Amino acid sequence: MASNPLKLLPKPAILKHRTSFPKPATFIPQPLSKTISICSLSPPSSREEAISQAKSCLSSSLQKPLNNPHILSTSKLKKQRQPRFRVEIPIADGDSPSSLASLAADLFSSLPITKKGSSPNLLLFWSSSALLDPARRAFTTSNSIFHFDIASFSNELLNSADLAVFLAPEASMLEQIRVITNSLSPKPTVLFNPKWSFEEEKGFDGQLGRFVGSFDVVYSFMGLEVRGLLSRRKAVVFKWVRDGLMSGDGWVVMVEDEGNQKGDLQVVSRFKRRPEIGEVENVMYNLMAANSPVTKSVKFFRDLASNITGKKK
Repeated sequence: MASNPLKLLPKPAILKHRTSFPKPATFIPQPLSKTISICSLSPPSSREEAISQAKSCLSSSLQKPLNNPHILSTSKLKKQRQPRFRVEIPIADGDSPSSLASLAADLFSSLPITKKGSSPNLLLFWSSSALLDPARRAFTTSNSIFHFDIASFSNELLNSADLAVFLAPEASMLEQIRVITNSLSPKPTVLFNPKWSFEEEKGFDGQLGRFVGSFDVVYSFMGLEVRGLLSRRKAVVFKWVRDGLMSGDGWVVMVEDEGNQKGDLQVVSRFKRRPEIGEVENVMYNLMAANSPVTKSVKFFRDLASNITGKKK
């Protein structure tokens, strides 16, 4: 059972309003006690906990590829896949340069990773040159971290890098990111808080769609809310890769237990891949329909900010 990470949620934004929803064939409405399963994952209850969890997930995923020599392709050995990871920590004022820089500094400036006993050189590619000054002010004590905007990319720049991170990039920058990532191969790359939505990814063309899909999500969560006429339920879509194992627990949907005054969250559904909003919507609607006598006029809300603010508390 996990503590509720949604107590500090700002007012959620309306995602969709329907008077009825199709019920997926694989979901059978039943009492909440039979729907809930045990999950070893615990969504963050604070900004600091989210950063700590993301550090653990990312560092455990990076440590091995940073220290293992790359095997070149031969007639007997296939070329190893370039390590590509994705981290998503939503912030309330995500458009604020200082908030993004502060969050990135807290995550990457003290990331517990080494390369042959020393701190690896990190190249942080920001989406705009306007973010460079806030970034350099936020990263005050990191001698092995270097800041550039994506447009300033050069092959010479990549030669000294052990790892590249793309911070809050726009969808329009994907082709540039793809070129940089391929040029950096076989060194690892990280996609941090991309600004496009998962639904938007489905519209990417074949090459860019495959490229974005090549990044393994190692940490992500999104706050949700379903409102009915007489009830309101909070939930989280969450993924947390532990010990660098991508198989892990996959994606889980956790919902607030109405019978618990603490507002604890428990798992109601699992997905091997990132669920689409419609899939989560169906799970939440069916759960409410199975546990409430009033199921009409259900409104589904999504809150991209969750409870994580861009400011240190």
